[in-house]
Amino acid sequence: MAVHFKQVAIVGVGLIGGSLGMVLKRQALAGSVVGIGRRIENLKTAVQLGAIDRYVSDAQEGVRGADLVILATPVDSYERHLKAWGSRLEPGAIVSDVGSVKGPLVEQAEQLLPGSARFVGGHPIAGREKTGVAAGSADLFRGARCILTPTRKTDPQALQVIREMWEVTGATVATMDPFLHDRVLGGVSHLPHVVAYSLINALIEIRERLVPELNLMDYSGGGLRDTTRIAASSPEMWRDICLWNRQNLVTMIEVYERHLQHLKQLIASGDGPGVEKELERAKQARERLN
Repeated sequence: MAVHFKQVAIVGVGLIGGSLGMVLKRQALAGSVVGIGRRIENLKTAVQLGAIDRYVSDAQEGVRGADLVILATPVDSYERHLKAWGSRLEPGAIVSDVGSVKGPLVEQAEQLLPGSARFVGGHPIAGREKTGVAAGSADLFRGARCILTPTRKTDPQALQVIREMWEVTGATVATMDPFLHDRVLGGVSHLPHVVAYSLINALIEIRERLVPELNLMDYSGGGLRDTTRIAASSPEMWRDICLWNRQNLVTMIEVYERHLQHLKQLIASGDGPGVEKELERAKQARERLN
């Protein structure tokens, strides 16, 4: 096999980090996989599930001897982590991440890491609403898309190694400018999450203020569950994504608000043909998504 690591350190053994660890171990891509985290029970579960071989809470100890470090923590913690253990990396070590925001974080990582380390930004688009390694699977990335975000500073060999690693997981790998990535994902991932969270919060108010006689959610069907499934995702993770991609996301929200306002006006005026036209345009676009 073309890609093999002596030791991999996974910082943040949750759904994505844990699932990657499972693949690395199942495919014998690493001599050893070390988990680094703050929740000992989760790390013990990771060992039991075969995601890591051992764990430590001291990240400086965990990255020692690693030729690959995967940063799989909330994106707002990147700076703290890189400052804490960047200087302890082995010469030539590759550092990659799995974060949903790339532009400013790739720049930050390239600035903070020592010159002997090699950073490759990565984003496997394979999340679930459930968090923690217990929700992980060695098949999580199969058929998913993984975007790598090299810059002119990215080491070509390191980029190829990370590409091959993700291909082994079953993902389809593409490369993209990190700032373009943030505009694209702001629309197709970050905006839908904001909409789902906001819809649930609106229903909470509707239940309390407009329909206090009943538990509104008891009467929901598959439509609500399908539309809001992602609102069960980690608030901590999505708080950081919203803030780190705020400029793109605010622009996307404003576009969404215009379309919602337009549909609202059509409904309020009783414009049946106009409503149907809006819905038909959306229906056709959604059908192409499949």
